[in-house]
Amino acid sequence: MATFLYKAGRLAFRRRHFVVLIWVALLTLAGFGAASAPAAGSSSFSIPGTEAQKAFDLLDQRFPGMSADGATARVVFKAPAGEKVTDAPNKATVKKTVKELADGSEVSSAADPFTAHAVSKDGTVAYAQVKYKVFGMELEDSAKDALKQAAQDARDAGLTVEVGGDALSAVPETGSTEVVGIVIAAVVLVITFGSLIAAGLPLLTALIGVGIGVSTITALANALDLGSTTSTLAMMIGLAVGIDYALFIVSRYRAELAEGREREEAAGRAVGTAGSAVVFAGLTVVIALVGLSVVNIPMLTKMGVAAAGTVVIAVLIALTMIPALLGYVGRRVKPAGEKSRFLGGGRTPRKPGRPNMGTRWASFVVRRPIAVLLLGVVGLGAAAIPASSLELGLPDDGSQPTSTTQRRAYDLLSEGFGPGFNGPLMLVVDAKASDDPKAAVTKVTDDVKGLKDVVTVTPATYNKAGDTAVITVVPDSKPSSSTTEDLVHAIRDEGDGIKADTDAKVLVTGTTAMNIDVSQKLNDALFPYLALVVGLAFLLLIVVFRSILVPLKAALGFLLSVMAALGAVVAVFQWGWLSGLLGVEETGPVMSMMPIFMVGVVFGLAMDYEVFLVTRMREAHVHGEKPSQAVVTGFKHGARVVTAAAVIMIAVFSGFIGSSESMIKMIGFGLAIAVFFDAFIVRMALVPAVLALLGRKAWWLPRWLDRALPNVDVEGEGLRTWQPKDTDPDEDRELVRA
Repeated sequence: MATFLYKAGRLAFRRRHFVVLIWVALLTLAGFGAASAPAAGSSSFSIPGTEAQKAFDLLDQRFPGMSADGATARVVFKAPAGEKVTDAPNKATVKKTVKELADGSEVSSAADPFTAHAVSKDGTVAYAQVKYKVFGMELEDSAKDALKQAAQDARDAGLTVEVGGDALSAVPETGSTEVVGIVIAAVVLVITFGSLIAAGLPLLTALIGVGIGVSTITALANALDLGSTTSTLAMMIGLAVGIDYALFIVSRYRAELAEGREREEAAGRAVGTAGSAVVFAGLTVVIALVGLSVVNIPMLTKMGVAAAGTVVIAVLIALTMIPALLGYVGRRVKPAGEKSRFLGGGRTPRKPGRPNMGTRWASFVVRRPIAVLLLGVVGLGAAAIPASSLELGLPDDGSQPTSTTQRRAYDLLSEGFGPGFNGPLMLVVDAKASDDPKAAVTKVTDDVKGLKDVVTVTPATYNKAGDTAVITVVPDSKPSSSTTEDLVHAIRDEGDGIKADTDAKVLVTGTTAMNIDVSQKLNDALFPYLALVVGLAFLLLIVVFRSILVPLKAALGFLLSVMAALGAVVAVFQWGWLSGLLGVEETGPVMSMMPIFMVGVVFGLAMDYEVFLVTRMREAHVHGEKPSQAVVTGFKHGARVVTAAAVIMIAVFSGFIGSSESMIKMIGFGLAIAVFFDAFIVRMALVPAVLALLGRKAWWLPRWLDRALPNVDVEGEGLRTWQPKDTDPDEDRELVRA
């Protein structure tokens, strides 16, 4: 592989006009596609195989005009102090508001609270349930404006009015901190390379790669049903790996220049060596992201595949466009150790010959491996302790900031009707196979009324055929509580008995039931997914490092870092530590997707640093150095670059903490803290300590396995014996044929 990539790097360097033209054309084409594509609506959230999803599908069949999964709005009215909503003036205002809402072109129904029994017992709070024909993100601005204006008119009449539900949902904003992350990345690159030109190359190529990836996602969003979170995630990961991959190749290029090689030869060798590591690092990220499809949640699968596509683009740009741009900038990119004049180049070093920080740190770890290992493991273990209190759930209006109308509507409903009113359960009774459908539905109603934690069971609503009914059950506990989850399971257990007696099926659905099913499905898929991703990456790393213990150590280190990161997420988003500093206005359960998502993404990113750092160590070992000296040599050449890459990735991820979307905020923080733990504690401390303790055993591989494995030559050993044909005009055609 190293020889092939070496040729590719030299070809890109020589044919730089052609290479850059291709990437600019792709960017233009993707941008045109994004600009001309129809606006994407809200992505459908379906969970195949769950009972809640089966119930929604049945409702679409038996109640075709019900719009069970369309947008909803709960317009909550509260009377002034000392008054009731049932007083004549207040009642007239409520009825007028409901009538205005019902006239909307996208409204399928608007329920009058006085006829729908939607008034609290004390008469102070009432609500009107408004259902729309389309998803919240698909609503026209005119429909949203009409909803806001109707609420404002009622406020002007003296009532307190708030609007809950997803009808007012908006595309999340990432905020200015995303730009701050890129600025920090730029500063780190300038410090690392000592040159504005060299620092600008990784930023430029990363932005081009992200531009192509995100524009392609935007162009296909409507056709493939991709949500706004998909493009945000692709941007987050694509920007981080794009900068890092380019950083490693530019750094290796400068190192080759420092050894006296010509620029074209240096570009080829940089792509042949560091480029090999980029390929395998990118492959581990792609495996982790595409592997999310085993969970069988379409939204998660689409997010993973889209982000993986952006990573593939980042790898290809690093291997082709970076050497092409290096050909353009020429001597303005200095050899390693030299700075541009603008940044102090030409000055005499204070202590020439002094080992760099990476060398000194590695030497310290090699001398005291046990102490470093124990300190690192204990520290990560302490950070992971909060993970033992992990509570999972999906965000609802109750997790919104108190400044939003959705959160205030949620609180008003809890105040007037009890905490369970915000998470009603929808029971769908399929009595088509029953001899007496109405008797079966009556039995369901009576049995559910007798269950613990049930406050209200509404009368059944039948479809036209009279063989399917919908019953609403209001729990006594809030939607995210374990008591409500127990009630869902209890109703489903009752349904088994009812089916045996009446042949009627009872399905529990609604937002609360769907959240419970999603959490359960994610929990069930976590360990199979972990086994698949870690197993495939383990095999890949065996091929890369030709070792058993090095990949095993990498996997165990990853588990430590991801558990510590989950502990930090729990401490901030569930317990509220540093919540004010990070802009977390409301604490609560951790998003259900977070553990499995972090396992996938963090594993891929963690292997990046493992590959880049340990490849340098193996390269030194293959070239004859002792194991302990190979560790020091690996840090001498790789620690500065890996540190810069980690700081950049942390800065990019941290930029998304400023998002208005709680899911993006949590993902940004989780990935940033995970990269910190993995890069600076696991890879920079635990890895050299373990390798120092293992010595030559670290690189042990059974002979039969050594013979069976393909030789991918990540270290570029083949380049030492392979002589380039500098004057051969057929080399370009030879590469194309390869």
